[in-house]
Amino acid sequence: MASLFSGHVLIQNNSDQNELDTEMELSRRLDNRLVLLFFGTGLCPQCQAFAPILRDFFVRLTDEFYVLRAAQLALVYVSQDPTEEHQDLFLRGMPKKWLFLPFEDDLKRDLERQFSVERLPAVVVLKPGGDVLTRDATDEIQRLGPACFANWQEAAEVLDRSFLQPEDLDDPAPRSLTEPLRRRKYRVDLAARGARGAREGGGPGAESWAGRPF
Repeated sequence: MASLFSGHVLIQNNSDQNELDTEMELSRRLDNRLVLLFFGTGLCPQCQAFAPILRDFFVRLTDEFYVLRAAQLALVYVSQDPTEEHQDLFLRGMPKKWLFLPFEDDLKRDLERQFSVERLPAVVVLKPGGDVLTRDATDEIQRLGPACFANWQEAAEVLDRSFLQPEDLDDPAPRSLTEPLRRRKYRVDLAARGARGAREGGGPGAESWAGRPF
């Protein structure tokens, strides 16, 4: 997939606007992933209405606040904005993991022709090898939301990496910001019950059992 952008720069939509300008960086961000090419502009009312839906779709699949492991999904915004200022304004509220081409890069027009984009907004879904999976997934995303990703993943035969490594089994990444607090509360409650049961039983070794770490 990185070959589609070979010789070009992709910019990450974060405050530092990190540039991916080497084959290794592009491969790390794009290989073995489904790639969405989002053609749009902030001047298009339909794009303005669709952008929050696409943002929520992407976040719910890639933000570890919602999922245990981020989906193998990348999104590249192919701007159709008339000026760089319009492009920057449109991207301002979009996810930091989104990528985009520099405004002056002519590859944007080449991609528009290559994938026969006829209307805006348009979302072209590409398999990891670069083949087109869906010409325009705009309606599908609006209708099914994140559920359509599993269909794409199966159709594209993407290697599923969403598993726990052995070292993570004892303490997997939290599903939400409150999960560590819930775990700690459970451990404290469990220890308290053990101590209370030991006092009530009063048998040999009760004191040492109450003090054991969990």
